[in-house]
Amino acid sequence: MKLIIKGRHMAVTDAIREYAEEKIGRVSKILDGEHMTTDVELFVEKNPSIENSQVAEVTVWTKGPVIRAKEAAPDMYAAIDLVSEKLERQFRKYKGKLKDRHSAKAPMPPMAEVAPLLEEEREPAIVKSKVVEIKPMTPEEAILQLELLGHDFFVFTSAETEMVNVLYRRRDGDFGLIEPRIG
Repeated sequence: MKLIIKGRHMAVTDAIREYAEEKIGRVSKILDGEHMTTDVELFVEKNPSIENSQVAEVTVWTKGPVIRAKEAAPDMYAAIDLVSEKLERQFRKYKGKLKDRHSAKAPMPPMAEVAPLLEEEREPAIVKSKVVEIKPMTPEEAILQLELLGHDFFVFTSAETEMVNVLYRRRDGDFGLIEPRIG
């Protein structure tokens, strides 16, 4: 396995490099990582409102799909731990799919063995729904509202076009504006 560890706008110390090599290298053994290339990118979010600003992002190129995981924590070591756990789950899920594809009708395991897997591989679901009052305003007013609320995005109606727009905070600290186009 080829493992590349780099820092985005930060220096990667030898201690962090060795820790990442150990954690990510251990996970890659699940897929017999001979024919894999793994990129580990470590960086710090510049946004002061983000509590978990230390980010570890891993991209693994296998013979089949590309597997990607990204986790953030207050500490870089914790972020590496979290991303390695997430990668391990994804690798096991992928390896399980490979086994299912290659084996004919295998006998079903007892329900006691299946239950923990079902909890771990649960698909994401909508757990909260919110109704917002959309007021007509300019993008500048929307930025002010976003700052006051401390959110990462804000939904509003454009005072000019009367269309719903979304204002969001970018990683670099600037803002992005999503405007619909009917066509």
